[in-house]
Amino acid sequence: MILTSQQIMDRINKKELVFSPQIDQFQIQQHSVDLRLGFSFLLPKAWDLTNEGRVAVRTDHLDMDHKTMRHTLVELEEGQVFDILPGEYVAVTTLEKIKLPDDLMAILYPRSSVNRRGLSIDLTGVVDAGYEGNLLIPVRNNTQSQVIRMYPGERICQVVFEEISGSVEVKQSRWQNSDVIVTIKEERSTSEMDFVRKGNITGLKKEFPLE
Repeated sequence: MILTSQQIMDRINKKELVFSPQIDQFQIQQHSVDLRLGFSFLLPKAWDLTNEGRVAVRTDHLDMDHKTMRHTLVELEEGQVFDILPGEYVAVTTLEKIKLPDDLMAILYPRSSVNRRGLSIDLTGVVDAGYEGNLLIPVRNNTQSQVIRMYPGERICQVVFEEISGSVEVKQSRWQNSDVIVTIKEERSTSEMDFVRKGNITGLKKEFPLE
């Protein structure tokens, strides 16, 4: 069941659903909450200066030995803006931290007004029950010639809350209570990723069957 605005407010008033800073009257919608753009912007790096010289940055999230810093962090202050260039991709965080109870999950959606400006808010994200922290938002300027200005504090996306029918085992996310904008974290070195890096998908399926 998707929560209505009144049900969302009831959860907030009972402190079962927490936003920090608290949302305002502009953010609550009929059956969703608009989230505001934060002050941190993460830009992919195209090159780096190493002992070899100026070299292109190679992105391989499964290469655990590749230590090149792949992103540049831009932190703005109140009153400052961020111009996103034509074709440019950035990752940003929401202004709000969110804390979900164990019986609620959330789904992120773009706001149509943002998309109409030429920005693509590529959200297919599910926020797991029990999650606590900021949310990372990918943004792209889809225009070929226009610079689009973004204002920290503007409403950038919306989140819909759904009640979970039945009990779930809440797992601790690696993003839990972390500063997700500092870097896009390396993929965890798990047994799963060891199989994937080696291309041994058959072995992975054999070693970890669904029980």
